[in-house]
Amino acid sequence: MVITIGRQYGSGGAEVGKKLGKRLGLNVYDKEILKMTSDESGIRESYFHLADERAGNRLLYKIVQSMIPENTSPSLGADLVSADNLFRFQSAVIRKLAQEESCIFVGRCADHILAGMEKLVRVFIYADMDARVKRIREKGYYEDSEVVKNIRRMDKERRDYHRYYTGKDWECFDNYDLILNSARIGTDGCVDCILEYMKIRRYCCGNERDMIK
Repeated sequence: MVITIGRQYGSGGAEVGKKLGKRLGLNVYDKEILKMTSDESGIRESYFHLADERAGNRLLYKIVQSMIPENTSPSLGADLVSADNLFRFQSAVIRKLAQEESCIFVGRCADHILAGMEKLVRVFIYADMDARVKRIREKGYYEDSEVVKNIRRMDKERRDYHRYYTGKDWECFDNYDLILNSARIGTDGCVDCILEYMKIRRYCCGNERDMIK
């Protein structure tokens, strides 16, 4: 069983993933994917950070929005460190992990990469802007006057990234099984809702760690 978590910036989606992983005893893969992909490909990790959740060829994206990069095996040729090829390496690592273990993926189009997989639970976490501003301010990432601007910037990057690599709208309900507002129920409430959903789908029973085979 695999759970994917898409999230608006500042919604607490990464926190939901970590708490859910702890409750279920599952590994949670977020930015760890970048190092693992670097180790797998032999490409310096910094290249993956530069391309992380950002659209690749922006000119192509603007010209033909319905066109998405070919989802093939990674190339070892001249385009080795292109954004599109780095995405293919990352996708290969995500698929490999999903085949080997039950786990949780945060972001990185995992919902699309693993589409059609049996026992895949696709979650999207969002929140009201006021709640997101409060969360980001508490983290101290930006000056107070820059918080809203950076929340919108990060959302746009994630929206463009998802559209570019999947051809789908990031915030479209059709992409997900469960959509939760963390501003209303908190991150703990989101975790409880996901667990209840899994029980209804019979993906787990009794003890939260007792996964159905």
